[in-house]
Formats: sequence, C-alpha cells, structure tokens
Amino acid sequence: MTSSRVEPWTPPQGPDVELVPAGRWWDAVRAPSCVGVSVLARLGEDSGAVIEDGFGATFYWFVGPGAADAWELPQSYVTVRGTATYVAVPPVTRTEGPGLRWAVPFSTTRCLTDPALLHATLAAELDAMIGPR
Repeated sequence: MTSSRVEPWTPPQGPDVELVPAGRWWDAVRAPSCVGVSVLARLGEDSGAVIEDGFGATFYWFVGPGAADAWELPQSYVTVRGTATYVAVPPVTRTEGPGLRWAVPFSTTRCLTDPALLHATLAAELDAMIGPR
C-alpha cells in the first residue's frame, strides 16, 4: 500500500535558488512590491514566511494548497501560483539582497500565512491604493 502523506517541506539548503512546484505543500500568493511592502508591515508578526524578489519587485506569501482559489482580487496586482506552476525559492539562509531573498525567514514554525488574514490585508491595501472594487 502506498502512502499519500505529503512530507514536510523545507526551502533549499544549498547555495542555489531552486524552482519548486506550487500546489503540493503550499500555494504562493504573488503581489508587486508597491502592495507587498505595506501588506508585510500590516501583517507584522502574523505573516508567515515571505520571499522578496528584489529584481522582479514582487513578494510571495505561502498559503495552504487551494486556500486562495476563490479569491477575487485584481489579477493585475495579486496572482496565486498553485498546481502546474513553479516558484523560484532562495536558499533558507539567504536573507539579504540583491535579488531573491527571504523577507520573513522560513522556519518550521513560520511558513504558511493565514489565508483569511492575508486576503483581508491584501484587499484593504488595494482598497487604499486603487479604491474599492
């Protein structure tokens, strides 16, 4: 009998960035820096691990697989990377720029962000930036 249990995920341990399939351990919520900086500040200690792509000017939060599937946020600002997509993930030790780094470092106790809280925070920030939808 084969087990369908998913093993715990950890970021790359070596020196290189790795492409990791989304949708298995987590989905990644992508937002541009113009939104991400404020959302990160609003979430504070309630944020899970966050990747910042300094070259691409984007932030990525992790939520459980499928947790953001029904979100209705402007796709020009927020996209969800789930099944059949990949996310470039920096080594667990890379917390300084330039380029891809952990803005909020991953740990075994700090990986996923509460999806309801992240959605509400993104919606509030977008309302402040571009007005209610």
